[in-house]
Parts: sequence; C-alpha cells; structure tokens
Amino acid sequence: MSEITDEDLDYIASFAHDPLGYIQEVYPWGEEDTELARHAGPRQWQSDVMQTIGDHLSNDETRYKPLRIAVSSGHGIGKSAGISMILKWALDTCVDTRIVVTANTETQLRTKTWPEIKKWQRLAETRDLFKTTATAVASADPEADKSWRADAIPWSENNTEAFAGLHNEGKRIVLIFDEASAIADKVWEVAEGALTDADTEIIWIAFGNPTRNSGRFRECFRRHRKLWKTFQIDSRTVEGTNKEYLQEMVDTYGEDSDIVKVRIRGIFPSMSLKQFISTADAEAAQGRHLEPSQYSFAPVILTCDPAWEGDDDLVIGKRQGLKFEILRVLPKNDNDIEVAQILAQLEDEHKADAVFVDAGYGTGIVSAGKTLGRSWRLVWFSGEAGDQGCLNKRAEMWKLTRDWLKEGGAIPDDQMLVDELTGPETVARLDGKIQIESKKDMKKRGLPSPNRADALCLSFAYPVSTARRRAGRQGFARMD
Repeated sequence: MSEITDEDLDYIASFAHDPLGYIQEVYPWGEEDTELARHAGPRQWQSDVMQTIGDHLSNDETRYKPLRIAVSSGHGIGKSAGISMILKWALDTCVDTRIVVTANTETQLRTKTWPEIKKWQRLAETRDLFKTTATAVASADPEADKSWRADAIPWSENNTEAFAGLHNEGKRIVLIFDEASAIADKVWEVAEGALTDADTEIIWIAFGNPTRNSGRFRECFRRHRKLWKTFQIDSRTVEGTNKEYLQEMVDTYGEDSDIVKVRIRGIFPSMSLKQFISTADAEAAQGRHLEPSQYSFAPVILTCDPAWEGDDDLVIGKRQGLKFEILRVLPKNDNDIEVAQILAQLEDEHKADAVFVDAGYGTGIVSAGKTLGRSWRLVWFSGEAGDQGCLNKRAEMWKLTRDWLKEGGAIPDDQMLVDELTGPETVARLDGKIQIESKKDMKKRGLPSPNRADALCLSFAYPVSTARRRAGRQGFARMD
C-alpha cells in the first residue's frame, strides 16, 4: 500500500482475530522480484501457531483469558520469521497494542531476533504504519508512538521492571520470549504480572531450542503443560530445511542422542549440555521403593543445610545407605540454639551415627550443639576434596551423589528435590576438574538455592561407620 486510506485501515482491523489471514494478505507471497517470490505463504508450523491465536481470540469465552504458547524446535525452522509475522499482525490490527520482546542474551536480541523483525516490517505492504529503530517498532503517528509499540528489552536480574509493568487494560498485550530455555526463571515469574489485566487480549509466546532440561521453558511442557498450548517442531518436517544434512546428523549421532533431540527433533534432552545430574537419574530415584534389607545395615547420617538468604529454607535430611529422606524443612532461622535443639532431638530419635552441617551458615548451630554435648561435624563446601578430579569438597559431594543415584539411590517423591538435583550446571575448566556452579550463579539464572539437594550431598562429606549410640552416648560418631 503506497498510501494508507481509511478504507484500508478498516480492512486491516477486520483481521484483528485472524493472524493467519492477515499474514497471507499483507506480504507479497509468490510475487516475482520480491524476497518472497519462492514462498507461497507461511510455513505450516507458523500457520498452526497463528491459527491457534486466531481460534483463541475468535472465541468469546477465551478471548480475554491469557493465551500461553510454547514452541520447542530444532534448528532452521524459521523461528525468528514466525516471531516477526506475529508481531506485525499484533501491532497492525489493534490500536495501542503493547509488545515486549526479549531473548536469552542481549546479543541474540540485538543481532538475530530484532534484525529479522525489522526485515518483516520492511517486507509488509503496511510498512508505513510504523517506524522501526534498533530497539523498537512504534506507531508512525507521533501522538501514538509511546502507547502503540513493540520494544526489544534485554533481561537481567536487575531489570525485571519492564516485564512487571507491562499493562494495557482493555487493549492488547503480547509478550515474546526468544531462545526461552536460557531466560531466567525470575523473569518468567515477574512476567506473569502482565497476565492480570481484565478485558484484555493477552498473548505470551515462548520460542526456543530445548537446550536445558530444567527451568520454566522446560516446565511449559511438563509441570505447567495445562496452562500452555505447546508445539514441538522436528526440523525434518519443516519446509525449506536441509533434509540431507539433518539426516546426516541423525546417522552420525543417533535418533535418540541428545544432540539430535535438541538440534533436530525439538525435544528436551535426557541431560542438558552442562547439567551435572541427569533428569533421568533423578526421576528414576524419585519415589523408588526399597526393602529395609537394602539399607538398614548402613550407618544413619543426618545433615543440616542452613538457609543462606531470607527466601531459602533450612533443610535437615537423613540418609541410610541407598535411602534418603527429608526430616524437616524450616524457613530461614537465625536462632542457632533452637535449630540445634531440633537437630539433637532428631539425632536421638533416629540414632544417628554422624551429623554433618554446612559450615557456610552452620557454625553457630554446631557451637550450640556442643553445649548440648553433641559433636557434629562442620563441612566446608569450599574445602579441599579427597578426589583430585574435583575442584573442592562441594564438587566431590555432588559427584558422589550422582554416582549414588545411578547405583539405585532412593529419594522422596518430591519434585522440588528433583528440580534442585538437576538444576546445577558444571563450570568448564582448563584443568578438567569438576566444578559445580555456585548458588549465587544459580540465582542469577533464576534458580533457587538447592538446599534440599545439598542436604543429600552433605551425607557424602566423609565416610561413616555404624556406631549406634545404644547406651545413650551422646554425640558419638566414628569416622573411617
């Protein structure tokens, strides 16, 4: 359209609930001497997603309920083009639409996602309705450019306000996450605040390659799947992908290899590339039934992992051989005497052979225990490891936990514990030693402190022999 008339605007508005129809209309599909000369229309998966949006908005019962769509895919399917077309439809067909686009990194957003959005703005016949900059697509009407726009906003732990403040009551909100696997859980949580406006069209779409087997993107397809419309796209089924190369990868690595699952099939790996404990091992241990004869001969080890920050929990665990259970989960408690009394009571109740306490915030607890006649042992996670292949004691304990899970260890049917065991990633080192990412770095990724998991790992701090206090000898634990 060289000049947009009122009649044209009315026609555009008629597609407010028909994104697929609009995209087919506004781009020069199949026209000679255009960039789309070889394309008859959107790819099938793109059409399916657009149709899902159209069906939701066309239904009076669902129109003002938040629509969440998660698309997990292999490489090369036209993901950025799909994002760009949806963004174009959303802006053009509803006055004062607000859109926020973010990605896993600022580099991805600035150099890949946003240039594709600019390209599809340029290709559209309605290009003159909006002006495009390096960080925004805004209405060409200077009186509406602040209220009718899409913005590229990098996320960080200190920049969640843009997501929390995304409100547009009575109109339309679109939130787009690109490469969503690596967007921190905290950003997802804050973004949910944009879903509360009444009588508002709200669309949240998360796109990504399934590179991580933990986090909120993964949970769109698992724990939260009832809230999300999900698509898993195999690159081999998509028009325009290099089928010969894709088959070569399958032949090389195998259909069920993680690299093929992530890069081609669009399904989550058995184990993420940097994930230390596999989801398969943790889930196999979850709720595993053991006969008493499989663990009752082993020493009883109690552990205490104190809370680090206000939103963390203090966890007391018990492991006997192949069986682990959580005895107490308490909010952060700075009353060391009270915690010591609880721990002492549990030590007596379970006739523990050893009690290990994380030294990070546990020195006061152990000191209070001494006044009760207890000889609990502090464990310094940063201390030297007995295993020379591990950077420190923390890495050594996590490695032993991983081995224990593979050997048939049993944990409670506790999804939070499973998530914590599978959450930490390894840190690459030139010397090849195992290093587990810090709690601080986990929190930067939006993951909580793994207090339940650390309670299990603490039980592997030092070898313990069975030396039950059958005669009431307090605080006795013999270390091999």
